[in-house]
Amino acid sequence: MRPSRPEKLSFTGTGGEYFRIWVVNLLFTIATLGFYGAWAKVRRMKYFYNSTRLAGSNFDYHGKPESILKGRIIAAVLIIVQHLTQRYSPSLSVIVSVAFPIAMPWLLWKSLQFKLFNSSYRGVRFGFRGSAKMAYFVYLALPFFTMLTGGLLAPYMHQQIKKFQHEESRYGTTSFSFDGKPGGFYKVYLIALVVFVAGAFAIFYGLGFVKGFLVGYLGAEQVDMKHKIFLGSILIIAIVVFAYVMFGVLMTMIQNLIWNHTRLGGFRFVSEMKLGRVIFITFTNLIGIFMTMGLFTPFAKIRMMKYRVESVTLIPAGSLDEFVSDEKNDISSLGDGMADLLDFDIAL
Repeated sequence: MRPSRPEKLSFTGTGGEYFRIWVVNLLFTIATLGFYGAWAKVRRMKYFYNSTRLAGSNFDYHGKPESILKGRIIAAVLIIVQHLTQRYSPSLSVIVSVAFPIAMPWLLWKSLQFKLFNSSYRGVRFGFRGSAKMAYFVYLALPFFTMLTGGLLAPYMHQQIKKFQHEESRYGTTSFSFDGKPGGFYKVYLIALVVFVAGAFAIFYGLGFVKGFLVGYLGAEQVDMKHKIFLGSILIIAIVVFAYVMFGVLMTMIQNLIWNHTRLGGFRFVSEMKLGRVIFITFTNLIGIFMTMGLFTPFAKIRMMKYRVESVTLIPAGSLDEFVSDEKNDISSLGDGMADLLDFDIAL
């Protein structure tokens, strides 16, 4: 038996390759009034899956565009029905508005099943065993109680959602597990709150300083509309940059927290995203997108995806080759039994 060793994930996608996919997807989706979006999603998903490698093998995506289109049509019909009832039948609109959140956990549950069942590695499919009952608990009951507590339950809700998603997932017949505690999520949210408050203070303090400088330099009577527009522009830019930085901070802490507490059987994962690196990538991506009027977007996506994927390492409990070969025989019959059930993606 070959001795096991840590296996880092790698990402081989490039900005140039993805740019071509992105442009074609965008143009065809616009030209077909959105109908090509399902095929665009399959092309995008296949590219990202095939570019993600572990121990010399890539992942694969098997979703069919027809199934995704079916899910999107269902979603579109629901939105149209809600809009029409709001406009022409206020009483019926109340019923539809209540039905929407009731249906959402089921739709999310189906979407999770679809995504995992149509994902594979070395020919072995992933899967999702989670029940609809548990989906309603984490996606409906917990958000309701979180709202009642003014958001105080948000970290606990987040922990329960990830626990549901990870513990009910499997690779072949081997289940994932998740031992992250609510306390870890509360810590992440508290740090994010401190960063948010400090950043908001810095933005408005800085804006006040610039305004004071203008008043002192020009005189209050000389500060006209163009100067106010200038100050407003600075505020908007600062808020956008800060929002991107906040997203990077939260994403880094959440990814490390989640994957450092996730196992696949006896195999465990280690995520080592660095906050400074994420902020640098986020900030330079933002500059690139702004300077190119959006054309840098696919390059930005690849840069962040590459760093996120390559920050994760699998620590084997045995030979990965033997683990995969053991599972191949066990999962083969599962696909036929679930094919009819997992026939659409609601595209959430």
